[in-house]
Amino acid sequence: MNSNTDTSRSTKASAPVALHARTSVEQVEEGRELAPKFDQDGLIACITTDADSGDVLMLGYMNHEALVKTVQTGEAHYWSRSRETLWHKGATSGLVQVVEEMRIDDDQDAVWLRVRVSGSGASCHVGYRSCFYRRIPIGSQRHTSTGLVFAEPTKTFNPALIYGDAPNPTML
Repeated sequence: MNSNTDTSRSTKASAPVALHARTSVEQVEEGRELAPKFDQDGLIACITTDADSGDVLMLGYMNHEALVKTVQTGEAHYWSRSRETLWHKGATSGLVQVVEEMRIDDDQDAVWLRVRVSGSGASCHVGYRSCFYRRIPIGSQRHTSTGLVFAEPTKTFNPALIYGDAPNPTML
């Protein structure tokens, strides 16, 4: 386990999370205040990576509530754009993302989570470890294939067993 990990997160009451108004470029870029810039839909992009391998697991979005709950609980929460609801990652599947580190980018309009995923370690509702389980051939790779190539050939779990008849979140 990372020696910089706060192992007390589950034993102490969480302090209120202060999201500050954006008052200057200096405050946003160089300051110590969390002043996130949510988009016109009230969302901020969140890149989630595996704490050990560094592999990208998913790209999600957080609204104000999801950002605050993630900071308070140390577990990833997102805003589901397809279901239009707050989503505690792993609440249904048991594949909870425990946050080891949370960062915000230079202009505070994107978040990065480094997580450890419980259970099989999967983060994708399709059953793969990463939502980025297919590769797009580029450059000289294109002569052998014009279609997508599976970078993860095997699923880590069967979605039908986990989600049953729940609606698929993929929108056409």
